[in-house]
Amino acid sequence: METTCSTATYSNPVIPGFYPDPSICRVGDDYYLVTSTFAYFPGVPIFHSKDLVNWRQIGHCLTTEQQLPLANAWLSGGIYAPTIRYHDGWFYMVTTNVSGVGNFYVRSQRPEGPWSEMIPVVQGGIDPSLLFDEDGSVYFQSTYSGNEGYGIYQCEIDIATGTMLTVSRLIWRGTGGAHAEAPHLYKINGLYYLLIAEGGTEYGHMATIARSDAPYGPYEPCPHNPILSHRSRKNSIQATGHADLVQAHDGSWWAVFLGVRPVSYPYRHHLGRETFLAPVSWTADGWPIIGNGGSVESVMDAPQLSEVRWQTHSTRDDFDDATLGFDWVFLRNPNPLCWSLSESPGNLVLRGNEASLDDAGAPAFVGRRLRHWSSNIAALLNFEPQQDGEEAGLTVFMNENYHYDLAVTRKEGRKVIVFRRTVGSLRSESTLVCLDGPVVLKIEAQPEWFHFKLQQHPSDVLEVGSGESHLLSTEVAGGFTGVIIAMYAVCETGQGSPACFDWFEYEPLNG
Repeated sequence: METTCSTATYSNPVIPGFYPDPSICRVGDDYYLVTSTFAYFPGVPIFHSKDLVNWRQIGHCLTTEQQLPLANAWLSGGIYAPTIRYHDGWFYMVTTNVSGVGNFYVRSQRPEGPWSEMIPVVQGGIDPSLLFDEDGSVYFQSTYSGNEGYGIYQCEIDIATGTMLTVSRLIWRGTGGAHAEAPHLYKINGLYYLLIAEGGTEYGHMATIARSDAPYGPYEPCPHNPILSHRSRKNSIQATGHADLVQAHDGSWWAVFLGVRPVSYPYRHHLGRETFLAPVSWTADGWPIIGNGGSVESVMDAPQLSEVRWQTHSTRDDFDDATLGFDWVFLRNPNPLCWSLSESPGNLVLRGNEASLDDAGAPAFVGRRLRHWSSNIAALLNFEPQQDGEEAGLTVFMNENYHYDLAVTRKEGRKVIVFRRTVGSLRSESTLVCLDGPVVLKIEAQPEWFHFKLQQHPSDVLEVGSGESHLLSTEVAGGFTGVIIAMYAVCETGQGSPACFDWFEYEPLNG
């Protein structure tokens, strides 16, 4: 790492790409942040920073199938809205597996893990959070439709076992916006502040807050609500909300929150919901306001903390290590027979199974988030399919119904290149002859287009097709995720021939 004097400004988002629903905690002068992962595995990436601006991933909270069963998860199911808190030497990450156990938490004395097995909490709903009070009480909040209607519910729990010690009680319905959710409760200067999201995680998104002198209320709404929102505002950042507050070690206050960066009008975004940062000011009557009167910008004044930049990773992965780096994710729980780093040293080997990119299953799929509007992506693939229906290549994947694929396959006994666009019920496909031996598959990502290219000779690059980015946007494809660039393999009849990826390169060109 490199420590320097603080810079004057920083750029939003501080964690670009599909990293939504951020939650943050501080331990001394170290900051830790987690985000949602839905049906991708491992679950809940954890990031570390010393200055709130420069972040590096140090692990995942959910790394085993026992912690994160995803067999029945739809793509925007699985893990929702984690919260991270630190108390008495332990880190706690509480979240919801909406496709499994419901609300639960894991804990660890080391933020990089390993983390404990799941500790379920019976209180229903989603978006859980924790407050450790000075008297030893542990308050558990979630968004829930209970006996008193829809809103934010709370109970006390035994933090050792997750057992509810009190019944669940409704503590706030919000200010009247749709989908009051994402509660975070803080005790600041003797008062309890309840921060939530309202308006839905779309273009009406906002953060609102209320306070009380008792943990169960009654809660008084802030007269300045919403304290963060870009609804009906002309701004390059939209859908801001789902915030979490932290007091820095210099006494200043900050918020992390999600937002999106549409690339066109009408608004359409395909990178997913990203993690943003903004300062928090306090009014004379004791209310927090995020950013500049509830609005934030892509460039803002930086925290007055010593800047710590982490060593950047190479743009290229040669698959020489014994484990995959933290950037890589699987689609649901991976079949261990479908991928290997040891079968052919220096290669990532995928073997297709019956699950395809069009199924709600677990195909041979190793991907990483598209984190920049413009980037060059390439992979060297050595694959000799032995039967029709075997296929391996690269996919630009939003979900099972919306993806673009460039792959090597076998049709009618011939090895061919296929370029496919799947957009809802519409599908187009073209093929061309593929020579024996390895091929380099290339994707040029631009804000509004993906261009797909093939290199079979060192000096011969052929463009084979293109697809609009907005057709893979949330506004078209739906869901809560962002685009993943993945290496994949399928085989209609079972375990397929080895698809050897010698390297994968991701070169960002700009934001």
